[in-house]
Amino acid sequence: MKSRVCRLHGQNDLRIETVDVIQPGPGQVLVAVHAGGICGSDLHYVNEGGIGAVRVREPIILGHEVSGQVLAVGKGVEGLTMGTKVAINPSRPCGACSFCAKKLKMHCLNMRFNGSAARLPHDQGLFRDKAVIDATQCLPLPENANMVAAACSEPLAVCLHAMKISGGVRGKRILITGAGAIGSLCVAAAAAAGAAEIVITDLHDEPLATAMKMGASRAINICRDAVEMDVYAKDKGYFHLAFECSAAASAIRSAIAMLRPRGVLIQVGVAGETPVPINALVAKEIRVQGSYRFHDEFAEAVGAIISGRIDVSPIMSLRCPLEDANAAFNAAADRTRTVRVHLTFEAGSV
Repeated sequence: MKSRVCRLHGQNDLRIETVDVIQPGPGQVLVAVHAGGICGSDLHYVNEGGIGAVRVREPIILGHEVSGQVLAVGKGVEGLTMGTKVAINPSRPCGACSFCAKKLKMHCLNMRFNGSAARLPHDQGLFRDKAVIDATQCLPLPENANMVAAACSEPLAVCLHAMKISGGVRGKRILITGAGAIGSLCVAAAAAAGAAEIVITDLHDEPLATAMKMGASRAINICRDAVEMDVYAKDKGYFHLAFECSAAASAIRSAIAMLRPRGVLIQVGVAGETPVPINALVAKEIRVQGSYRFHDEFAEAVGAIISGRIDVSPIMSLRCPLEDANAAFNAAADRTRTVRVHLTFEAGSV
């Protein structure tokens, strides 16, 4: 059995190749991938050869935001049968280290995460027609599930985790900086959790329009309308919480300026070394909270999508077949016209 894969050989060297597919072993399933979202980390790997200190050091199959359908099951697998549609969790904590024992599995010392270059050998990703994965990575979906929407479960899980560790958003005034897929999904998650007001900022109108469809109260293009932010900086700041989703130094400074004293900055976006105005953090007693990946939130995200509690369809900008992967990555990098681009595979119509 053969499968096409989307493999990165080095910076700006993305190739569609064909590999052999093995049968699933005990506890594994063979899945036909339906749809896969191109994440910001995928773009960093392609365009920059890595993310911060993490570098691509060997060929790597990209992709970790996917859905699919079970083709075969290995021995001992229960709850999954041939034909079951699934959302695939790319996160595989070991369950045995000190952090897993403390229920901090996103900090597992032996974490395996599909499509990540953090370890060597790299953890190969899921942009492929067929993949053998652990059955525990699969969450069953209804027969009528929208498979592209289901592929948004992973980024939504990131946002649900950020909401959870923020201390709660109900009744609070929220600032979100960066209206990419994560920023827009943070809007949706905050709205669903009962935030009183959600203001989102970005450099481009298209993602801001999408964020408004996701539930934002107000969207501000800071390239054109930065003066509109001034009101939020008055009297030491306006917002209780800021979810920073861009990792841009200017956005971090802006978020800190707009937070009221003892507000909380939840840093969701990642990049390399970034300057931060420490004096402002101290003077306003701002708490900075990093937010990293997810664990239980993946199942929560799947439930929110299939129930319709959170509608992810506004971020689903474009679908491209796997053979057009290079064009899809170019489109995904153009934030003036796309929020989330999905690759589609041989599994059929989605």
